[in-house]
Amino acid sequence: MALQPRIIPVLLLHKGGLYKTKEFKNPTYVGDPINAVRIFNEKQVDELIILDIDCTKENKSPNYQLIEEIVSEAFMPVGYGGGISSLEVAQKVFQIGVEKVIINTALLQNPQILAEIAAIYGAQSVVVSIDYKKSFFGGLKAYFKNGSQKSNCTPLELAKMAAQLGAGELILNAIDYEGSYQGYDIELLMQIVNEVQIPIVISGGAGSTDDLDAAKKAGASAMAAGSMFVYKRPHNAVLISYPSNYFYL
Repeated sequence: MALQPRIIPVLLLHKGGLYKTKEFKNPTYVGDPINAVRIFNEKQVDELIILDIDCTKENKSPNYQLIEEIVSEAFMPVGYGGGISSLEVAQKVFQIGVEKVIINTALLQNPQILAEIAAIYGAQSVVVSIDYKKSFFGGLKAYFKNGSQKSNCTPLELAKMAAQLGAGELILNAIDYEGSYQGYDIELLMQIVNEVQIPIVISGGAGSTDDLDAAKKAGASAMAAGSMFVYKRPHNAVLISYPSNYFYL
């Protein structure tokens, strides 16, 4: 029997707190990350993604103490991204209990790191996050350093590179869609699924279980979301939620 796609909340760390952004801009404080993890424990979340949006952009090391506190509270697997700039950094993050490291900027600046981590810890422990948005002329370009710098690569080019280097999973993160509730970028998801033979997590734009359904049908191995799980619409009041029984209804 085929595995059901996972549903993964994405928690953004900024200045030690839990924040939410829209199109990677204007961080808004939404609470304490430890409290959020405890609530997600109660809701029996499949997995968590923790992204520190300061580390790479500011050339800082991960906040190992905070990561360890979060992981020690989590009853589910945790993937961490932010400042994974070397094999040594990845080793420290694994040692404190993180199950997957998430790489973005390093794929462009020093791609061999990905291969080194995969060789030691296995492909299943290495995830590449591809942040992208439309260019002025309509094509898609990948971005790095928390969306602040544009690369010359398309998302598909980076997806193929990541798979060749040994990544076990990809996250497609649509910058233009983040926080919009307009639904996922299904068109790109289907293109990548057809071209790259590793699991794909889609992120950016989820607003309802219909969006989760659409991504599932398009071949996503997991659907990630931030706003959908930390805000209650229409006024975006902070309320942690999760569709625990969604696939069993």
